This record gives sequence, C-alpha cells and structure tokens, in this order.
Amino acid sequence: MPGPRRDRPAVLLLLGALLAADLYFHLWPRARRELGGLSPGCPCPAPPAPRPPPRAPRAAPALRRLFAHPLYRAAPPGPAEPLLGAREALRYYRRKAARWNRRHKLYREELNLTSPAAPLPLRPDASWLQFHLGITRDGLYPRSSPAVPRLLRDMQEFPIISADYSQDEKALLGACDCSQIVKPSGVHLKLVLRFQDFGKAMFKPMRQKREEETPEDFFYFVDFQRHNAEIAAFHLDRILDFRRVPPTVGRLINVTKEILEVTKNEVLQSVFFVSPASNVCFFAKCPYMCKTEYAVCGNPHLLEGSLSAFLPSLNLAPRLSIPNPWIRSYSFDGKEEWEVNPLYCNTVREIYPYSNSNRLLNIVDMAIFDFLTGNMDRHHYEMFTKFGDDGFLLHLDNARGFGRHSHDEISILAPLSQCCIIKRTTLLRLQLLAEPEYRLSDVMRESLLQDPLAPVLTEPHLLALDRRLQLILEAVGKCIDTFGEATVVANDTAQPQSPAADRAKLDT
Repeated sequence: MPGPRRDRPAVLLLLGALLAADLYFHLWPRARRELGGLSPGCPCPAPPAPRPPPRAPRAAPALRRLFAHPLYRAAPPGPAEPLLGAREALRYYRRKAARWNRRHKLYREELNLTSPAAPLPLRPDASWLQFHLGITRDGLYPRSSPAVPRLLRDMQEFPIISADYSQDEKALLGACDCSQIVKPSGVHLKLVLRFQDFGKAMFKPMRQKREEETPEDFFYFVDFQRHNAEIAAFHLDRILDFRRVPPTVGRLINVTKEILEVTKNEVLQSVFFVSPASNVCFFAKCPYMCKTEYAVCGNPHLLEGSLSAFLPSLNLAPRLSIPNPWIRSYSFDGKEEWEVNPLYCNTVREIYPYSNSNRLLNIVDMAIFDFLTGNMDRHHYEMFTKFGDDGFLLHLDNARGFGRHSHDEISILAPLSQCCIIKRTTLLRLQLLAEPEYRLSDVMRESLLQDPLAPVLTEPHLLALDRRLQLILEAVGKCIDTFGEATVVANDTAQPQSPAADRAKLDT
C-alpha cells in the first residue's frame, strides 16, 4: 500500500501551514495585546479606556445632617454638672442588688425550687447605670451619649427576670370602690420590668391600633393611652434637642413567659386569664379597672408595648412634682382661669419661681413639645431638686399624645401665646426643622425606623408635625410683631452665634 504513505508528507505540510497561520494571525497578536498593552497592527500603547462618569455623592440621611448642624453641636454654657456621684451611686445600687438577691433566694426556698439560681450581678458598665451617671444639668443624656443606643438595645433584647406593679399602684391597690369608676377608657396598665443586668423599665402595653384616632367626643382625661406615643415622644424630644424624655423603645413581650411566669406578685398573677379567642390577657385591679372587658391581650401570647428606662432612685436623686400653672380642669364642665383670662400670664409672672428664673421658658418648651404631640394631659411636671429652680423639666408620661392627627389643639400653646416668650435656641431649632432639608416629618420618620416596632406612627401623624410646627412659628411671629424680638426671644446661651450660612434665621 504505497499510495497512502506517499500522501503522508503532504498532509503533514498542510497541517503545519495551518498551525503557523493561526499562530501568526490570531494567537500572537492576542498575546501581544495582553502582555504589552499594544493594539493589533500598531506598536503604540493602546489609549486608556474611558472612565465612567463620576457618581453624584449620596445625600447624607436627614437625621445625620440634622445632628451635624452647628445648632446641635454647640457646647452647653458652663461645665457639665452631673446629677449623681459615681461612687455613691455604685454603693447604693450594690446594696439594692444584694437585697434583691436575698429576697429572690428566700422566694425560691418558699416555693421549694431546688434548681440553683445565680445571683443577679451588678456591672458598673451596665447601660442603665451609665445612663444614670450621664445625667447632667443640661439634660438626661449628652447628645452623643454611647450609653443611650446600648440602653435601647438592652431593653429590647435582655431577658426579663421579674415583673411587678409600680410603687404608686401598689399603694393604691384596693383603695377605691370599683363600682364608682366612670372613665374606663383612660385606664392604662403599666408594669415595672427588671432585666438580667438589674436595669428596670416601665412597660406600657398596646391599647389602641396605630391607624385609629381618638373619637371627637372623648374628653382628654378619658383618652386612651398609647404605647407608640411614648416611643415617638422620646424620638421627638431628642430631635428638638430637649433631651428630657427617658430613653424609650418598643418590644414584643410574651405576657406568659415574661410577665406571668416571672412575677412574684400574687395580685398580678390573679388578673391573668385566657380569652374566648384563646389569647392570654390581663387587666388592672382597682383603682384603675376591675373588669375583664378592659383587659389587654396577647396574640396569643405576644403583646406590643413601650419600655421606658427608669430614672435614678428617688433616694439618690429626689424629684419635685409641681402642678402645671396651665393645668386643665379635670371635669366635664369646669374651666381654669387661663382658659378664660387672656392676661393670665401676668399673674404667673408675679409668682416665684416664674418671676425670675428660666422656669417659665422651660414651661414654654414643654408646651411646644406637647402641642406637637397633641398631649393635653400635662397636669404636673417633675424636676430634680439638685439643679434648683433653673433645672430642666422632665417630660414624663406622654402616652396621651398622637391621638388625633386631624386636629390641632391650639389651647396647648397657651403658655407661648399668653406669655410671648421663647428661648432663642428653641426658636432656631424649630425654624431649622421647618426647612425642606431638615423637615421635621422626614427626620422623625427616619428616626422612628430605628425602633423594632416600626412603623411607630402613621403618615398622617408625621405630616401633622409639619403643620403644627408652622402654627408654632406663626404664634411666635405674632408675638414678635406685637412686642418686638428683643422682648420675645430670650438669649438662653452664652455661646457665640453660628455663622449666618449655617444657622437658622429669625425670620418668621
């Protein structure tokens, strides 16, 4: 078979020629481009690839922009004066923890519980203790306090080891005739919960859905109390830079495991029951309510609620409870003097300490805060005695706010409209929050998204904040037109003014 052998060299030559052509025309130019950066057929370096157009920088979140503004970064006038001494506070709380551990041990022995229970530790770095030590004359917490975010997280996540009535409720239990209760809608159950780090919080359960408005025919003193109003009030207070509301966070509570099974109070244990819908419920004893139809219920065990951090013990930091000069009449037909006398503030100005201290300015701050939330139930206010007459007012018990977004109760602004006085820093921040870049509803919406129960407020409530803010600024503008800016706007800080480009102007 000589034929095929004679054709073999020709086939090999043909294959070699094809391989050489492929190497020269395809593989070699590709290798030159990858290794040397050269374009095919050109010894020059290839031009650089065009860069993508630069991205527009993302706008900073509204809340971060607000807190970075000079109005929120100015140092308080004078050195910070703490409410508590660290050594004294630690010594006191160690004694409290030891006493609680002894009582808990005796309680377990009475129930013949043999499983060992570790004593409750008191850690000096606990977030609630750091919160207490951070309270100063300037407010309940510094603007950049690291303890507050930790405290909110701990209240949301830490196991609950005990539940009980508050001391006031314990003192009042059984002190009334349940048949005489005429305002069941005003009932608001609240319990003291203790966490594994020995911290305590006031728990207020959900009693009204977010989308529900308070009926028009309800008097303010029989209004529902809302857990989400407590949460929103803390965020609004921080945005206004008052810092007078204790840190508050939302949490889903298992009413069986985290209240019923951990409480030692037999009265509290006795008010739990299972509803016809198989939900676990509980209600308040007299003097607040005596009937199961006014109970709060889990679904079947889980119940939304607000947790407000406890303030320091009254043994460490005594507080005064003082009637509000603009207190309302808690009756169906009565009226107070301020409601019928437009010159009522002249009388208040003659009474100490409203005559020669910052107290009246702080009352106006509180009225502005309450008007924004719609809270008409500010019958008293509290102060730390250590800080004297010029100390800040505590904005406690805000659960009757955010009830009606469709109505603005102008009478809440009576201290401002009758006295025509406001702090300069308060006015500047209100004007800043009226600017589109720092719109109050936007920063509130963003701030409330941090809460585990978000959305905390419905959109109509957020938009109502902007509308009410404009009404406040209009009231200030009328006062300035009548009495002049120098009389109305009180300079409450010795700090230099911010540059004109960075501060809100006094135009109203």
